[in-house]
Amino acid sequence: LEQKLNDVERFYSTSNTRQSNMPRGNSMVKEKDREKLSMNFKKRQQDAANREAAAAKRMQELMRQLGTIIRQITQHKWAGPFMQPVDVVGLGLHDYYQVIEKPMDFSTIKSKMEAKDGTGYKNVRELSADVRLIFKNAIKYNEERDDVHVMAKTLLDKFETKWLQLLPKVDEEEKRLKEEEAELQMDIQLAQEAAHAKMARDLSFEETQVLGMRKSDIMNECCAYCRKMSTEEKKKLGSAIARLSPEDINKALEIVAQNDPNFQAVGETVEVDIDAQSELTLWKLKLFVKDKLQTQPKSSPSAGVKNEIKTENNQNNKRKREICCALARSGSQKRSKKLPN
Repeated sequence: LEQKLNDVERFYSTSNTRQSNMPRGNSMVKEKDREKLSMNFKKRQQDAANREAAAAKRMQELMRQLGTIIRQITQHKWAGPFMQPVDVVGLGLHDYYQVIEKPMDFSTIKSKMEAKDGTGYKNVRELSADVRLIFKNAIKYNEERDDVHVMAKTLLDKFETKWLQLLPKVDEEEKRLKEEEAELQMDIQLAQEAAHAKMARDLSFEETQVLGMRKSDIMNECCAYCRKMSTEEKKKLGSAIARLSPEDINKALEIVAQNDPNFQAVGETVEVDIDAQSELTLWKLKLFVKDKLQTQPKSSPSAGVKNEIKTENNQNNKRKREICCALARSGSQKRSKKLPN
């Protein structure tokens, strides 16, 4: 139960933190709406899978269009120096790797575009960045008057011009993907909340069943496994009950009445058969008496009861005390007390 409670508290604490950082329009959905949406979560999962497949196809189309642009650039008469990796050793460019941190060329781009092991380009922006890197490396390493520098700058300008024509489609797709991702995250959030709400309801029920039992129910469960009380213990129990206050004596008699339908604690005649009382009743009385004697003042209970018994105005308390004394007797003895009118 404690582990489940910690899971629920942790989820809702982190959930509230996320929600506090969200715009007001994206705040928590109302409970009824959340339950309604969570019921259709499987369908929404399928829709999300379909959207993801559609997005992959759209991205492939954008990659295809960008690939067409790259082929146009590579077919230019000045594209030769950029088709293969720079021959650093053959050209004697001993400081090349000191100046250029990440070399790039079109053959490397082609290999990465055709990769099937997951190392390929994820989107068109990654691909366009590598195309730019080819020309920027050449511009950076070569002097302005060098042919390679001029050729790289010219081809970069051509690429950027064609890229601007494709850019609106790229922006539109990225915006669409962002919206779909937000919707997917909301679906996941709703599903998590539904699951944790159910866990919270189940936890509440379990706490009610286990931790929320009434004290009397717990006492009954415990006393049901107690051993049989000896004759001496019964006598001590009766003596202890006699030391209770009048109010607690009444409660003790109520315990007897709760477990013995034939016992009547009111009326002119009261009969108590201690051997007829169940072990459950006896042990409940013992626990009750122990609890009360530990909390009541030391000076008042016994003396108070005795003084009241001696007065003519407390005949009822005398009767209750006599009943308690009868509880201490074994051998199926009964005691009757006539009350004066």
